Amino acid sequence: MLTLTATPIPRTLYMSLSGIREMSLITTPPPSRRPIKSHLSPYNLEAIRTAIRNELDRGGQVFYVVPRVEGIGEVAGELQQVLPSARIVVAHGQMQASELEGTMLAFNNGEADILLCTTIVESGLDIPRVNTIIVEDAQLFGLSQLYQLRGRVGRSGIQAHAWLLYPSKEKLTDTARQRLRALQEFSQLGSGYQLATRDMEIRGVGNLLGAEQSGQMEAIGFELYMEMLQESIKEIQGQEIPQVDDTQIDLKLTAFIPADYIPDLEQKMDAYRTAALATSKRELQQIAEAWGDRYGKLPSPVEQLLKVVELKQIAKSVGFSRIKPDGNQHVVLETPMEEPAWKLLQEKLPEPTRSRFVYSPKKVTARGLGALKPQQQLENLIEWLGKMRNALPETEV
Repeated sequence: MLTLTATPIPRTLYMSLSGIREMSLITTPPPSRRPIKSHLSPYNLEAIRTAIRNELDRGGQVFYVVPRVEGIGEVAGELQQVLPSARIVVAHGQMQASELEGTMLAFNNGEADILLCTTIVESGLDIPRVNTIIVEDAQLFGLSQLYQLRGRVGRSGIQAHAWLLYPSKEKLTDTARQRLRALQEFSQLGSGYQLATRDMEIRGVGNLLGAEQSGQMEAIGFELYMEMLQESIKEIQGQEIPQVDDTQIDLKLTAFIPADYIPDLEQKMDAYRTAALATSKRELQQIAEAWGDRYGKLPSPVEQLLKVVELKQIAKSVGFSRIKPDGNQHVVLETPMEEPAWKLLQEKLPEPTRSRFVYSPKKVTARGLGALKPQQQLENLIEWLGKMRNALPETEV
């Protein structure tokens, strides 16, 4: 599906920014097109009369946009009073189709000077003679609406003007002020993307799978919302690293505390508990130093025991629940992770090592690793899984 838009709604924009959809920007304006000058002003009949008079004096036409049909006749009367010679026609969505078509054709043919209308002119109109647009009660329109309305003028090489009128600053909400300020700030050609981004910051990004096209950010803040949304997207796409309760190591290793190293049974059990409760390589190093000071140089089985604990820590952090031999040639790493998550981890390995691993549902096979000595298997797994673990955010080692 190809979607073309000048100002994507917040949800659509964020879907593109987060990688769910792809996005391309067309920023080159048509030849001779000039930026539209945007003016913010409190409602003032004299300012309106001057803006319209300036446009009519140079042979142009004017769009005068109101937010609702109710009261449009009164607005027409006021404009006729301050501009007695101006030819004014009215257009809105509640008119009969034939009447509306006749009005639009008359205006397009230059038989009227001012088109007083609702937002029915928001898109699709291209009348080069219209180079001034006045939007009454602009605070009631959305940012994308105002951008689209502003784009109805300046369709030729003539300098165009957009007047955005509001009752008074005291009656404007903070959100309305931000919208109007953004429209005045981003007045260059092709600024729809910047406006859509500001609109997303103001309104929020909405629900990806729900009806809301904006919102949801005010309660928790923009950055936390983005982080939570990214986590949900990864989980949906199967890229979430699963959490496992523990990792069982079944390699043929000699890993224990000999009776002649710690003769006291209670002290030995306490040493096993201390090693099992360690949560990082730094803690294991501190344990090794403490045992060396208290009991002397660590024998090979004790060193292997601490290495096994280190491998358990790393394997658990990257989602493996069991590591065991598979015949005499291979080693199997059991895991509940999905293939997209495994591919993310596999990318962190150098190319020669990466090809040794083969994913299949519920397990990853390290080919040829079982042919090595158990001590070398242990060292290699610590190195390879460590590279994967180090690529994860906020990893303690």
